[in-house]
Amino acid sequence: MKTVVTTAYRPTTATLEWAERVSADLSLLQVPRNKRSIDRMHADEKADLVVCLKERLEFYPRGKSEPFFFHPNSAAFRTKRPLEQDPLIDVSGLQSGDSFLDCTLGLASDSIVASQRVGEEGKVYGCESHPILAYVVRQGLGQYNGMPHLDEAMKRIEVVSSDAVSFLQTLDSDSIDVIYMDPMFTEEITEASNFTPLRGPADQGQLTELWIAEAKRVARKSVVLKAHFRSEDFERFGFTRRVRPNTKFHYGVILCQTQK
Repeated sequence: MKTVVTTAYRPTTATLEWAERVSADLSLLQVPRNKRSIDRMHADEKADLVVCLKERLEFYPRGKSEPFFFHPNSAAFRTKRPLEQDPLIDVSGLQSGDSFLDCTLGLASDSIVASQRVGEEGKVYGCESHPILAYVVRQGLGQYNGMPHLDEAMKRIEVVSSDAVSFLQTLDSDSIDVIYMDPMFTEEITEASNFTPLRGPADQGQLTELWIAEAKRVARKSVVLKAHFRSEDFERFGFTRRVRPNTKFHYGVILCQTQK
């Protein structure tokens, strides 16, 4: 799908300059907004839109009226609680100084929580196979300033523009402490409105034997799956399910030999 870069409805010098930088970074055509609506631009340009606003980037897939943009989402309140009580941290055994790979980055909420947990000595990677989404999230992690207590945690995350399996195959065995996956589109959650604009462009691949095998090869401590409570992936791929009463999501874990 063709993608072009543009500005806000009424551009400023700053947003025009930002659009030029984004256009160069992504090797995409920059087009004038000319006070056109998003729907009009979709029709005229026959393209997805990356829109440079004063405070953030927005991505409008063609046919969508709601944008995708970065914000910390659930990490904002999850990191204000004791991290050891967070279900992801509890299930994974993630500790300060560890390394963490988020195979399904999305809005990076889980990666932010993990980055806060591992601290300056740790390392967090997040895979996003759609290059535009990866760019928007990478820019957001570096620029978002609405949550001062998360600034450093967000800046530490390394966004990898790749599908998870391909990236895992480049890594050495036993090289990442915790591998995490949240294939969020296997069951639609009505409340998950933050992801509505993603349902077209985001990677909706299902778990595979190869994906799990590569994760188990690379992980030192654990492989963690988050999925809908009706998902059969926990049992199909050998995860020990951690039931969370009265929630739509459960976690599952495969412990590496050294952790059993």
